[in-house]
Amino acid sequence: MRCRWIPAFSYALVVSAIAAVATGASEPVKPRARDLGVPFPGNPGPLNAITDVAGIEVGELTLISGSGPLKVGAGPVRTGVTAILPRGKNAPLDPVFAGWSTLNGNGEMTGTTWVDDSGLLWGPIMITNTDSVGVVRDAVIAWGQSHYKVDLGDRWELPVVAETSDDWLNDMGGFHVKAEHAFAALDRAAGGPVPEGSVGGGTGMICYQFKGGTGTASRRIRDPSGEYTLGVLVQANFGSRYQLTVAGVPIGREITDHPAYEDIASRHLSGDHGSIIVVIATDAPLLPHQLKRLARRAAVGMARTGAMASDASGDIFIAFSTANSGSGSPDGLPSIRMLPNERLTPLFEATAEATEEAIINALVAAETMTGANDRRAVALPHDRLIELLGKYHRLNSDKAAPKGAPAR
Repeated sequence: MRCRWIPAFSYALVVSAIAAVATGASEPVKPRARDLGVPFPGNPGPLNAITDVAGIEVGELTLISGSGPLKVGAGPVRTGVTAILPRGKNAPLDPVFAGWSTLNGNGEMTGTTWVDDSGLLWGPIMITNTDSVGVVRDAVIAWGQSHYKVDLGDRWELPVVAETSDDWLNDMGGFHVKAEHAFAALDRAAGGPVPEGSVGGGTGMICYQFKGGTGTASRRIRDPSGEYTLGVLVQANFGSRYQLTVAGVPIGREITDHPAYEDIASRHLSGDHGSIIVVIATDAPLLPHQLKRLARRAAVGMARTGAMASDASGDIFIAFSTANSGSGSPDGLPSIRMLPNERLTPLFEATAEATEEAIINALVAAETMTGANDRRAVALPHDRLIELLGKYHRLNSDKAAPKGAPAR
């Protein structure tokens, strides 16, 4: 079985018309939540993406192949890998201050014990499916040793790799993510716009029982010391339909005539749907204890979309700052800057706002997907979203798509 890799910049196994469409080469740019008239507070950066924070690069590798009945080891395949590099792949080895938190811990993010103790994050943050954490972790070590061609010691021995489960659409137990797929995501990492929806690690994910996946957003923050940027990237795979709230509107409760996915597994019958990974980046000079506080505020953004963090949900957040370059040097006495604690509130607010918008962007960008055993995850219908925002007088009519915009 061969897997279609998208986007097809390099490492492509098949160059075809299908792959060209999948990369967006022959289709219009997808609308984002703001384009549909969803009103969000705050001031986004020019890309409204985590890459608005200077130096950050994101790479995504998507694997889609096969259809029909699930055959473990053969497919269907609906999965991938996302890489976030805090200082870019070609920067000198230079860790960033970091902190992490969890709302409900039924999930995995490797390397966080050392993030806690050292306050530093060395190398990339990777996100994939639950069963592929190990191979991606090992691949990051191999990629670092090859890419930097130095003895990295324990700085690369404890990579940060996070997961959410795509087992409803994907042959997750077939272990289709290989080391070369992680290498590809890392090698193609770049600044600029970040593809959203069913891409990278978010390929097979489901959010609020609509098709979910990868989403991003950013905010600009004014401080007496200057202007800072904060960006968020999420892998959204959580929530029950009735919970979904957009700009205060109970979208999930209103859309009762639109198909929702069903699953006989007891965790779904009990209303347990999870999980989400939230990566928060900023250029504001924050120390590890402040970044841990920042990471906790991702839960506020989740709650604004209706999330309750069920028992089966893995809601795990990590935040880092690209300021204070050179702080990880073993030599000399690094000079470190920090914002006073009393001036953190605008950053807390920005984290909540950008997390909320990134989740809704993931839902808006995702398209209906059929996966293993012909299960079908239906996309959030744009026309209904616009209609309901208007009904509740929450539509930003200056930004809304034209009336009659097609459902997805």
